[in-house]
Parts: sequence; structure tokens; C-alpha cells
Amino acid sequence: MNPKKINEDISYKSPGKFEETRFEKIHNEIFQNSTIASKIVAKEIALLIRSKQEKNKPCILGLATGSSPIKVYEELVRLHKEEGLSFANVITFNLDEYYPMRKENNLSYFYFMHQHLFNHIDIKPENINIPDGNIPFEDLNRYCVDYEKKIKNSGGLDFQLLGIGRTGHVGFNEPGSHVNSGTRIITLDHITRVDASSDFNSIGNVPKRAITMGVSTILKSKRIVLMAWGKNKADIVKTTIQGDISSEVPATFLQNHINTTFVLDQAAASELTRNKTPWLVKDCIWTPELKNKAIVWLCQKTNKAILKLTDRDYNNNGMSDLLASGSSSYDLNINMFNVLQHTITGWPGGKPNTDDTNRPERANPAKKNVLIFSPHPDDDVISMGGTFSKLIKQGHEVHVVYQTSGNIAVTDDEAIKFAEVCNDFVADEGYKVNFKSIIDFLKNKSENQIDSLEVRKLKGLIRRRESYAAVRHIGLNDENIHFLDMPFYETGQINKKPIGVEDINIVADIIAKIKPHQVFAAGDLADPHGTHEVCLNAIFTALKKLKSEAYMKDCWLWLYRGAWHEWDVHEIDMAVPLSPDEVMLKRHAILHHQSQKDRVVFQGNDTREFWLRAEERNKHTSKLYDDLGLAEYEAIEAFKRFQY
Repeated sequence: MNPKKINEDISYKSPGKFEETRFEKIHNEIFQNSTIASKIVAKEIALLIRSKQEKNKPCILGLATGSSPIKVYEELVRLHKEEGLSFANVITFNLDEYYPMRKENNLSYFYFMHQHLFNHIDIKPENINIPDGNIPFEDLNRYCVDYEKKIKNSGGLDFQLLGIGRTGHVGFNEPGSHVNSGTRIITLDHITRVDASSDFNSIGNVPKRAITMGVSTILKSKRIVLMAWGKNKADIVKTTIQGDISSEVPATFLQNHINTTFVLDQAAASELTRNKTPWLVKDCIWTPELKNKAIVWLCQKTNKAILKLTDRDYNNNGMSDLLASGSSSYDLNINMFNVLQHTITGWPGGKPNTDDTNRPERANPAKKNVLIFSPHPDDDVISMGGTFSKLIKQGHEVHVVYQTSGNIAVTDDEAIKFAEVCNDFVADEGYKVNFKSIIDFLKNKSENQIDSLEVRKLKGLIRRRESYAAVRHIGLNDENIHFLDMPFYETGQINKKPIGVEDINIVADIIAKIKPHQVFAAGDLADPHGTHEVCLNAIFTALKKLKSEAYMKDCWLWLYRGAWHEWDVHEIDMAVPLSPDEVMLKRHAILHHQSQKDRVVFQGNDTREFWLRAEERNKHTSKLYDDLGLAEYEAIEAFKRFQY
């Protein structure tokens, strides 16, 4: 196999040798999504294993953990079970392990690798090498030296699979790691521990140290593939691929490796210059979407409102060909101003008896059936609480659907508090639920023990009742509140089951029952454990299943964001302004979710509480509109229409 190929169908292209990649210093391939990309990576690994088998040689693989390689391992397991791929000749070396960490702990990388790969293939146990997080501290230096020797004596790594952290770490080589570093114990960066805190339920439970292969060890690999998925990785991917080599971003050392490929989904590649501002690196086909994106960028670059842009602004910032196509700056500015002006509406369900030619929503029917999907029990009010309230006040038949129970986001302390209240209340009533057993379970819960069914039920009810309180606050009747408790979510742990037919049918059934004219759904896919993405895909599949139904011809799908990211201005199809009173109404609705206040369990990269994130993002969107020369509002909630 040609080592400079990601598979036999995709030829290697040197970074920087083509106009569009002239800012890039590492070869990368961009795919529509992580599923497609993961299958390509797994295929390359399988080809390598088989080519080594043909030569009767061992195949030495360096393997990674975390969310990035999971789908690669799923595909390798499938290839083993369905296409006869044998791992009998494979020797593996894992990159890292938390320290201290017992192998039996379900958060150990030993557990992870066996759960996702080793338990399902025919690899010999003696060929599996994972750093031991339970080695006595005084023996660590010798252990790390021996780990290095074992890699070297095996013949060196034929292939190294990598992910990348927000600090730019590969393995656990944190900022400051030297290019000549070998396998060693290292102190984890605070950002790395914050990112891991959702797995451990709080940052206080995340180990402060880890054992990791060194940068030098990784760079000796014959072939390196680094995978990155999602918007959260976009900034560090750009820095690594386009920035200068620095020990402050250890992944940049990969620029000096002659056979490295970054495999990215579109979101992770979104900040690369060729994607974010392609007009700076090549001639563009100026689609309406690209034109809108470029003009908004130009306004922000020049700190000018749209109608103040000049020919010189366009010419000096890589957009001269846009002017050369026949449009003057005046025409471009006016057209763009009108595009954004037409996104703004105080009538998110459409304004009755009004010309709707230039409005984002239809005027008819005047009273619409509206279905708001919320992946977790608080996404609705966090991301569109003001719009939610407007739809009710303007007379639409609004229903909210909570797709999952959200039970894993309730802390044990919060659950104990509620259980103790219930226990005191029913102590003399012979109530059928034994709250004392729930309290005892939680107070004696062992490390990483999965909650009992009773505890999960209690935590789910806490979030359910908070949801009732939140939407009652903005005026919704109880009979219009629905809870799906989708089965894929109900595992009692962070890792979920694959979405199944039952999940899809549950979503399709509620759509069929409501027969909506509008569906609102979470298009924010940056939540730490992917629940938003799974829930959105369930909605897409259900809508496709129902597409032939007559009522679906009048059903529009609107996607909201806000819990993790916001739509960029050029992406917005509907901007709903909020008054100061509506901002406060939304804040108080969010605050009804008391179990999520003060200590958000799964807060991701943003340390702010959800009410504050949402409020500041909504105010930031309104400021962007104001800076572009449009009307000034207190806040704006933004939506994108999705053509399904």
C-alpha cells in the first residue's frame, strides 16, 4: 500500500502546493460527517493489517481513546465479524491512561478499549499494550522506559491513530511538551480536565495526571492519521494546520512528519481559511450563500455597517472579482441589507392578514400547530424561550416535546435532597416507593456505579417537574407538554445505545398526532455527549418517514441553537427580537431548572450557566445586527430553516 494515501481512492496531496491549501502545512481530508470519515480510516487500517498478513509480518498499531475513534472501532469490529478481518497478527500500543486509574474502572482507557474494540475481535491478549494507571509511583519511570523499549523492540509503530484536544495535545502531551519527549507521567492541563469533567461528573473527580506516549514516540510512527470532529475542534485544527510549530501547541509538531493526514468533518474544518474565507485563497463561484457570508465578514473586518461599504473595501479584502462580476458595491450592499432586514420578525408563527412575500414565515394559516422538540428538558427555554412565549401569546397551538429524560444530568446530592423530602412526606403513609432505599443507595454509591432504576426514575422526575414549571411560567398549558423518554438514552450512564426503530417511531407518532405547520428542533450539535445530534437525526428520519402524509406538505422545519453555539449572521433565516421584559421572562423560565443551576454537570467548554450563556448570546446577536446597520434590539433569538 502506498503510505501516502488515506485509502486507494483518495490520493495524497501535499499541503501548500495548491492555491486553496496554500496556508496549510499538514495534509488534510474533509468529509461530510464523522461516520463516512471513520469508515475510510478503518478501511486504511484494514488494508494495512491485510498487507502485513500477506507478508507474514506483525502489524503494529498505535491506538487512541476518546470520542473521536469510536466509529473507527465500530467499523473495524464490523469488518472482523462480517468480512473476516483477522487481528491475529496485530500488536497494539495505546497512547495514554489516566493516573492513578484502576483497569476495572469504567472510565479507564483499558475499559474503553476492551468495550469498544478488543472484546469483539480475535486479537491475542498478550498483544494488547495499554499504559497501566495503577503502577506504584516509585516504579513509574522504569515502567515508562520499558513501554518505550517494547514499542521499539516490536519494530516501531506502523500506524498511529490520534485525536486532538482543545489545548492541542496529542495523547496527553500537553502544552510545553518537548519534541524529544518520550513516554512519561504528565500533569493534565486545566482545560483538558474541564473537557473530561462531564465523564467524571465533576472536575474534582478527574485525575490530575496521566501516563502518555511522548511526542518523539508518536513522530517515529511510519503513518499518522489524526481525526477531529465537530465545531469545538475547529479553532485548534486551524491553529495546528496553519499556525507555526510551537511546544505550546504540541500537535503542530506533526507538520514535520512526512506521512500525516488530518481527517476532519466539515464542522472541524470550518475555520480553515479555504472554508471560512475562501475568497482569500482562490477564485470563487459566488453563490448567494457565499456572497452573504463574505459581505458580513467584510463588515466585521472593516468595522462598517453594510450600507457604508465601498468599492475599495471589496477590492482590498480579496473580493474584487465579486465587483468585477457586474455588481457595484452599492447594489451588493442594498441587496445584503434587504436579505438581513427580511429575516427580522416579531411574528415567528407568521403575521396574519399581511403580505408575507418578504417575511420568513407564512401568514396562513393564521393559527398554526407548532411542535417544539427539546433534546433535554431545558433546551426549549434556553434556546428559544422568548420565541416560545411569543408563539403562545400570538394564539398558536403550541406543543413542547422533551425527547429524553435528562436524568444523568441530575447530581446525586440533588437527588438525595428530593428523596429525603419525599421520604419525610410519606414516612407514615406506607407509600409504594421506598425512598429510604433510594437514599441509602445514593449515600453508599460506589465509584462509577450505574444508578438503580428507582434512582434514575427519581432524577428523571426532578427534571420533568422542572420542565412543567418552566413552560407554565411562559404560559403553556399542561396538556400540551409531552415526554418521550426515548429508549436510546435510558442506559443510566453517559454512553448511550444506538438509536433504534422504537426511537424513530416514538418521534414519528407525536408528529403524526400534532400534524404541525411548524417544527422547531435543536440544530446545536456541540453538546458534550452527542444527544442533540441523535435527537435531531431521529426527527429527520421521522419526517422522511411521514413525508407522504398530506399535512406534511405544509410543515416547515426551523432549527434553533443557543445552548452551545449560535448561528452565524449569514446563516440566519429568522431573527426574532426580544424586549427587555421578554429577556427576563426567558431568564426566569430557565431558572426553574434548579437542578442545572450553579453546577452544570455537562457544561462543555463554556463555564457559564445556561441562563447566562443564552442571554449573552441573544444580546450578542442583536448587537451584530445593530453593527451591520439594522435596527437595535435588546436581544435576538435566531433560527435557520431546514429543507428536509
